[in-house]
Amino acid sequence: MKILGNIIWVVFGGLFIAIEYFVSSVGLFITIIGIPFGLQTLKLGVLALWPFGSKVVDIPKSSGCLSVIMNIIWFFIGGVWIFLSHILFGVLFCITVIGLPFGMQHFKLAGLALTPFGHDVE
Repeated sequence: MKILGNIIWVVFGGLFIAIEYFVSSVGLFITIIGIPFGLQTLKLGVLALWPFGSKVVDIPKSSGCLSVIMNIIWFFIGGVWIFLSHILFGVLFCITVIGLPFGMQHFKLAGLALTPFGHDVE
């Protein structure tokens, strides 16, 4: 069932969101300062491409203040725009009963789009 959900996800907007993550990741890899941001958006791009069956776990507080600072910088670099894309797709999918699981995935990814640091994808 996860495979079918992921295939439907990719067809109905998941590919667009994943491309959005991958393009922003490549743009961030251009500078040395942007490499940590690019790595995190690459992880989120893979999650956005194949979300069903994947888990997001919190990383223990080992990074502490650094992840908070990185999340604040990320918010201004591009997190807001990806967040808005997820919210828009989430609302569109939640209009129908069939689209509810897909809308809920977008809302889950919207939270990660605002604060990607301090989380890891399994």
